Amino acid sequence: MNVKEKGLGFISEFKQFIARGNVMDMAVGVIVGGAFKAIADSLTADIIMPIIGILVRENSFTDLHISIRGATITYGNFIQAVLNFLIMAFVVFCMVKGINRFHRKAEKAVSPPKPSNEEKLLTEIRDLLKEK
Repeated sequence: MNVKEKGLGFISEFKQFIARGNVMDMAVGVIVGGAFKAIADSLTADIIMPIIGILVRENSFTDLHISIRGATITYGNFIQAVLNFLIMAFVVFCMVKGINRFHRKAEKAVSPPKPSNEEKLLTEIRDLLKEK
């Protein structure tokens, strides 16, 4: 096998990988997740942090820092990142809970149908034939 054939095999394998539904679903999830992160960041920075800032008498948590021997520890940024994480984790939890509820309802709706009279009769005949 020469280099050209190896390259074509690699390209066709890559096309198969990209064409799978899981990869496309993952790509959409990453894009939507990135957009949602911007919303969560805005919610934290523009709404939640000013309200909390009123309580701690700072404009935002990003202003909270400690300076020790010339080193600045900005613990306010960490607090804000934790709040962003908690918001996103709560939203994902709610989404998963809703999806699970939807799947449970779908499972209940797709219960197998009861056997018809013909199927019951055929089952009885099968059982009688097994006995002989």
